[in-house]
Amino acid sequence: MEQIKYIIKERTEKIVFPKNLGFGQIFTDHIFEMDYTKDKGWHNPTIKPLENLQMHPAMSVIHYGQSIFEGLKAFKTLNDEVVIFRPDVHMQRLNNSAKRICMPEVDVNFALEALKELVAIDSDWIPANRGEALYIRPFMFGTDPALGVRPSFDYKLVFLLSPVGAYYPEGFKPVKILIQDDYVRAVRKGLGECKTSANYAASLLAAQEANKMGFTQVLWLDGVEQKYLEEVGTMNIFIQFKDEITTPKLNGSILPGVTRRSVIQILKEWGMNVTERDISIDEVISAYDKGNLVGLFGTGTAAIISSIGWLTYKDKNMTFNNGQPGELDLKLFNELTAIHRREKEDTHGWLFKVEKKVVEVD
Repeated sequence: MEQIKYIIKERTEKIVFPKNLGFGQIFTDHIFEMDYTKDKGWHNPTIKPLENLQMHPAMSVIHYGQSIFEGLKAFKTLNDEVVIFRPDVHMQRLNNSAKRICMPEVDVNFALEALKELVAIDSDWIPANRGEALYIRPFMFGTDPALGVRPSFDYKLVFLLSPVGAYYPEGFKPVKILIQDDYVRAVRKGLGECKTSANYAASLLAAQEANKMGFTQVLWLDGVEQKYLEEVGTMNIFIQFKDEITTPKLNGSILPGVTRRSVIQILKEWGMNVTERDISIDEVISAYDKGNLVGLFGTGTAAIISSIGWLTYKDKNMTFNNGQPGELDLKLFNELTAIHRREKEDTHGWLFKVEKKVVEVD
């Protein structure tokens, strides 16, 4: 693999974050780019100033949707270190998505080094308050300027950085979820287990309709029987029964979340009964009616843990903890955020330290 080329823009003004950072609205000074062609493979790895992408009107991604992405975070610790949470797993998942839609895999070790280099260069963009982070969006897309239904021959990989605020700026608050059966997000043996743009496009209409009714997100049912819980629009789902904490098993239509994976490991270490299995909506309603359902929570990079206070399916309305955060939900949220900031020891090796890099300014 070629050495990374650096084109660094000197910042003359101090970075001042707005009071409400929000999510994905502000971007850092630099991006990482790398190109792929059939003849050269991956080449031209470059860290350079952020700029618009040039796109031919026939570029294959526009017409045939070969596009995948990831989402992960970097944090500043209490000791002012810069760390990235589980980037190795995210890059492996990027490759799994790439294989599914006929895109070239990347060298995980090289991608990790490039990512750490980029974050080091733009580390001043990482907000330091609890709950804030630098969101990292790696994405890959087909770039062939040709019409015709086939995999692209050429691709571009980009790492984009965005400082983001706390997901719960006013405190850890439960969300309101609608179980959707008018539409499906994905089916087994389709693209559901991949982080592709197509999956998110398929979810937009249902999410928009749910938002108009006052719900935060949609909880999807399986695409065949419309019976089993799968995942929320941007999160995996966990159900806490009195004697079990369970999450839908990975069946090919559910994204294998990195936070999901981390939470399962933490719960097992806490000695809790954690399972991965099929969970029907009928089972959830029956357990609620019998008083055996403690609550539900979601897991994902953006929110980390999202406590569900209200759940609606057709004409069935369910409320948990009187609309207050669940005890386990809050405990998991505090555990993960403490690991992110090294308030607690990272005993799992989940944090990748970023060393400040000095490079010549163009």
